[in-house]
This record gives sequence, C-alpha cells and structure tokens, in this order.
Amino acid sequence: MTTEKKIYFASDFHLGMPNGEQSLQREKSIVKWLNTISNDASAIYLLGDVFDFWFEYKYTIPKGFTRFLGKLASICDKGITVHVFTGNHDMWMFDYLEKELNVRIHRTAIEREFGSKKFFLAHGDGLGPGDRVYKFYKWFIP
Repeated sequence: MTTEKKIYFASDFHLGMPNGEQSLQREKSIVKWLNTISNDASAIYLLGDVFDFWFEYKYTIPKGFTRFLGKLASICDKGITVHVFTGNHDMWMFDYLEKELNVRIHRTAIEREFGSKKFFLAHGDGLGPGDRVYKFYKWFIP
C-alpha cells in the first residue's frame, strides 16, 4: 500500500505568549501535531509568527522552545522540507534555523503549484492596505 505524501500549512503559533505556562502547553500540542503529520508529510509550511518574539544576535538566540526546535530538527533530518516565513512578530529571524535545523526561511511571499492548484504563500501582515508601521520596519530588516 502506497501512502500519498501531504503538504501541511500552519501559522501564528505565537510561542512565548501570553506567559510561559500557556506557551509551553501550546508548544507541546504543536509538537504532538508535528509528530502526527511527520509520518506522511512531504513538506511543512509555517507561515509566520511561529514565535511571538524572536530576535537573533550573532551568537545567541532566545531561550526556550526546545521541544519545538528539536522536533523541527528531527523532521528535517527525516528529509521533510520545512519552510518558515517570517511574520511581523518574528521578522528578526536571520540564519540560525537554516544553519542549525536545515529549515528554509522565506522573508517574502512565494508562489507554488501543488498538483493543479496554485498557492500564494506569505504571512498576511503587511500585504494589504494599512499596516504602515510594519511596512516601514520591513525596509530596515534584511
């Protein structure tokens, strides 16, 4: 029996909010979901605001999220491609996830075709009218 591989999409986990206890419960739920889908996934797209705040320095990253980051590493090690889009809460994501976990980071929208369907993939903030402050910040973030 051949199992068809699937593509999964999720966004706005906001790990870190509103407090450590609730964030940890949500993180455990997300890891449980990732465990379930990793058996038949060909790709996973996380469309921004995975973290409520993420800022990388040259040699440090935010503490926490160990279960989630470990699960992403495990999934990537299995050959499943994980795409992470930066959102307005985690736009200071640079190359840590790419270098350490082999996650693909997207800072702008992309278009993909899966089967006969076309997809426009992006984090929604800053795409439509309004969001002027966020659009201004994006000029300064690589």
